[in-house]
Amino acid sequence: MSENKLDRRRFLTRAAASLGTIAVMSPTFSARGDAPGESLARGDYAGPNVIIVRFGGGVRRRETIDPQHTYSPFFLHDLAKRGTLYTNMVISQLEGVETSHGQGTLYILTGKYDRFKDVDGKFLGERFESKVPTLFEYLRKQYNVPEHQTLIVNGEDRTDEEFYSFSNHHLFGASYRSNVLSLYRYKVYLLRRQLVESGLSEKEYKRKSVELVNLEALDYRVKEPGAQSRAITGFWERWRSFYGDSGFVNPRGDRLLTELTVRALKELRPKLLMVNYNDPDYVHWGNPSHYTRGISIIDQGLQRLVAAVENDDYYRGNTVFVIVPDCGRDANRALAVPYQHHFNTRSAHEIFALFVGPGIARGQVIDREVNQISIASTVGQVMELKTQHTEGPVLEEVFA
Repeated sequence: MSENKLDRRRFLTRAAASLGTIAVMSPTFSARGDAPGESLARGDYAGPNVIIVRFGGGVRRRETIDPQHTYSPFFLHDLAKRGTLYTNMVISQLEGVETSHGQGTLYILTGKYDRFKDVDGKFLGERFESKVPTLFEYLRKQYNVPEHQTLIVNGEDRTDEEFYSFSNHHLFGASYRSNVLSLYRYKVYLLRRQLVESGLSEKEYKRKSVELVNLEALDYRVKEPGAQSRAITGFWERWRSFYGDSGFVNPRGDRLLTELTVRALKELRPKLLMVNYNDPDYVHWGNPSHYTRGISIIDQGLQRLVAAVENDDYYRGNTVFVIVPDCGRDANRALAVPYQHHFNTRSAHEIFALFVGPGIARGQVIDREVNQISIASTVGQVMELKTQHTEGPVLEEVFA
């Protein structure tokens, strides 16, 4: 028997075992992602559910909350009237605090500014590790919430952001991580399935094996086999049945994130979910319309997410939306692409935030200066979490 066939047989045996035992206790964590025995000490979480929408890719106030220039009419003229809108939120101008996507996402999730460096030292890399817990970790440590009910929905072009699901804090970390829905995660699932199914030539098998190894190597902090739980695997099975294997049928860009989120709400019932929209950043291709069109796509996505919640008995009346940009953008008319965000100018620090849902004051517009790191502590109060490592004050006006 050839060495290639032996290697293939060994892989098939291991993969089948992994797929068959995804929901069984791993060497380190259970299928829930809990440390053994800890779930028994925590009560169930009853709500409200929270959906954090990263109005991402970096957006300016002018094209979003300025009534004369907005490309987000649903957000500004409909949704904002149902809650509390902060028009003067900022990212603090502190040494080492940068205005970009990965950093802003972690400021939102942790409630703390930090000077992040790529773990591999890559130029412009955004593979960061937070030193303090994320909101997902606070929720799962305090309440008996399974991993698949805390979700990040992530874009296909930002693989670095796949791994913001837990911190390296010694009292929290991977035991309380969230799960992630993205094309990256689907590709990992799909390759594993294809490698245990029949019909691949030896050449195709080798190619897909190498691709899988390379993809799985990106997730260097989580090494247990079968890292996607039974619930998530079932989600991808249904996705595959509907859209197939090619990738040419399912939506792409931020429309994909909306589709993943709507399906996740129906099938996985998350308690805390973050959608990392990002299409406005396609402006770096050189056309300003990529930026404004990206804002419109997020606005359409928001409308669909709100409708999904309002039409679902499980979420209606028990779900709070928190909508906040990762960062702003520069306003330099001398540049060929006028909407940059890598120069740390004032407008790159200027953002906004909207809270909408039960218990949230309606029809409020707050003009006082507030801070992006207040999002985490405010969400913590909404969900009655002990967010002891957050540094931003709670936004008290939010509460009715």
